[in-house]
Amino acid sequence: MNWGNKLLVAFVVFAGMMSTLVYKAINTNFELVEKEYYKSELKYQEVIDGTQRANALSTTVQFSQTGNQLALLMPQEMLNSAPKGKIWFYCAYNAGQDKHFELKTDEAGKQSFPTDAVPPGNYLVKLTWEKDGLNYYAEKNITVQ
Repeated sequence: MNWGNKLLVAFVVFAGMMSTLVYKAINTNFELVEKEYYKSELKYQEVIDGTQRANALSTTVQFSQTGNQLALLMPQEMLNSAPKGKIWFYCAYNAGQDKHFELKTDEAGKQSFPTDAVPPGNYLVKLTWEKDGLNYYAEKNITVQ
């Protein structure tokens, strides 16, 4: 094989490798924690204040799993008050598994979820709620099986 053919083969191999690289770069999925991360960064002081308020309560938010039920138990100070809020099951490795729920506790401060509503995996549960005009925030790491 003469030098012209070798040069042509080298160019074709190089072009093929570059095309593969470009194809993979275009089809890479970049998942962000939040789509509007800049807006949430501006409101982060509310998270800090809410965390301090939640830590000052007599007990922390508790999660438990029994059978096919996942249960949330609010602190003693939140009983009989029906606080308004949101629950976010944040899955760090797959945004498709993230789940959002409204906080709807009963008089005992408990809320149950069927385990089929939340796919199995490791989650950081972010809970925000409001009572008497004060915002609260808590995070818990849980594993749903």
